[in-house]
Formats: sequence, C-alpha cells, structure tokens
Amino acid sequence: MEKEKYHSTLEAYPFRLTDEQVTEQVNKLLAEKSEQNRTKEVYSNIYGCIDLTTLNSTDTREGVWQFTEKVNNFDGTRPDIPNVAAICVYPNFARTVKEALTADVQIAAVSAGFPSSQTFTEVKVAETALAVADGADEIDVVINLGLFLGDEYQEMCEELSEIKEACRQATLKVILETGALKTVANIYKASILSLYSGADFLKTSTGKGYPGASPEAAWVMCRAISDYHQKTGRKIGIKVSGGVATPEDALT
Repeated sequence: MEKEKYHSTLEAYPFRLTDEQVTEQVNKLLAEKSEQNRTKEVYSNIYGCIDLTTLNSTDTREGVWQFTEKVNNFDGTRPDIPNVAAICVYPNFARTVKEALTADVQIAAVSAGFPSSQTFTEVKVAETALAVADGADEIDVVINLGLFLGDEYQEMCEELSEIKEACRQATLKVILETGALKTVANIYKASILSLYSGADFLKTSTGKGYPGASPEAAWVMCRAISDYHQKTGRKIGIKVSGGVATPEDALT
C-alpha cells in the first residue's frame, strides 16, 4: 500500500517530454533570453546566489577559518554587489564557520554520507542533527541513487523525510546528482519524489564524480518545481551546482 502511494504520486505528475524535446525547449529559451540577461543586475543577482564552497579531504580548521574570513572581508566593500549566499563546508566544520563568520551569510553543510549517500539512514540522521547543532543553517544531502534507480521509492522518500525532521528549522537542499540520472524522465521523477519528501531546495549536482549541471537538467527541475507549486502552493528553491565556473556558465 505504501509503495503504491509513491507510484500514485508520480502518476499525478505526468511528464511526457523526451530528452530531445527538452533540448529544443532549452535552446529556444537561450536564444530568446540570453542577451537580455547580460546586465549588471543579473550578474549581481547571480553572485548573491553563490554558495562559496570548500569540500576537500585536506580541509583544516585553520584553512576553513581563513576561507570564512574572505567572506567577512568582502562584506560591505561593494555596495552594488551582494555577498555570497552561503559558505558550504563538511559538517564537522560548521562550528568553525559559525565561530569565524561575521558577515550576514548562511552556513551550509553537506551531510548524510555526502557525496555517495551510501550509508545507514541512522548515520545520515545523526550527522544532520549534529551539523545543525553546530550551527548549520542549510543542509545539503544527496538522494540515495541506488534506491531511486532500483525503484525503491518508499525507502528513498522515507529516508529523506527522516533527514528533513532532523534538520529542524534548517533548510534542506536535496541533490539529485543529475549526471547520474541521465534522462530527463528520471530527473523529473526524482524531483517530484524529493519535493514530496520535504525538500526546501532542489540541487543539481555534487560536483564530484559525475557530470555537473546542464541547462536541460535545470529546466526539468524548474518544470517539476512549477508543477508542484501549482498543486500544493508550496514554493521551492533551485540550486545549480557543478560545472558552473564562469559568468557565462551561470547565464546559460
């Protein structure tokens, strides 16, 4: 019965576009909008959406502290450009950022067995709760790709719901790892299931091991968010990550 619930949810969100049709939609959108988006205001808004990230196995407390100081030092130096949206670190460094941070930006921590998401649900929940207790305002987790690709939607969704509960007041950003999902149909399904499991944001990629964000993936995720909003009235954010290294990348 529970399994049927998730399949029924997906049936309520039919998505019949092919990969080729989505590419056509994206190319049309880029042709119509790219030039008019090349404005100072748009570039400024893009900068203010950045999660400044350090996710290296060699990260140290001193290095993360100095990384945070860069954000502190930028704050207020350019009235025409906002500071970054957040500093993103491994969960064990959330407290370090909290102690060092003076700028008005969010603290984001990856959690739940990032980036593979292949560990026990209990570990994911505990790691998330500890990161929030240490000062994380936002939690970034990856869906369990193995469960999704194996059509084990119930276990995948229940796990995300448990993680959401552990977030308390923190924002939950769910990473789909779109480069591993490969088809637009899979990206749409993963988006809808994540939204119904409590995601506050959808995020494209980890930037580790798989192709990063693509315009097609972002388009499909936006479509899912729009469809979900029409049915529920709930507003969801989107975060594009992985493969976005230049202003031109961000525009396209």
